[in-house]
Amino acid sequence: MRNADFGMRNHQMRNAERGMRNVKGEVVSQVDLKDRTRVFALGIIGLVEDLPRGRSADVIGTQSLRAGTSVGANYRSACRARSRKEFVAKMGVVEEESDEAQFWLDLLVERGLGDAERVSSLQEEARQLVAIAVSSIRTARGAPRSIPHSTLRIPH
Repeated sequence: MRNADFGMRNHQMRNAERGMRNVKGEVVSQVDLKDRTRVFALGIIGLVEDLPRGRSADVIGTQSLRAGTSVGANYRSACRARSRKEFVAKMGVVEEESDEAQFWLDLLVERGLGDAERVSSLQEEARQLVAIAVSSIRTARGAPRSIPHSTLRIPH
């Protein structure tokens, strides 16, 4: 094996180790998750821009926009955490914002606002982002996988 090949494999292994596991247990790298949260934010922005105008649609749209776009911003902040404790706290915000975005998307569906297929896709992504955040927090804390509910509400 050439030195250059070993260096690249070693670099790839380090990057995979810095990633997070998704629901299926597969490693999701920081770059992939940064991209996913950015694409999620863009999807929310596009959905909100296409909502019909009206009092409830405007309120739900604004709240969806705030929660959906903050997921990526807070994840980027978590990636720059200076300690494990800070990382856990910031990933807790990612979990909360992802869950809140899911709540507002659920309301959009229940009110019949927005394209159902488009909203459904964003709802699924929000669910996955919550699961990834919870899994990341548990891993960072070294907690067992059997803890139910939000990782923030369970004292250790």
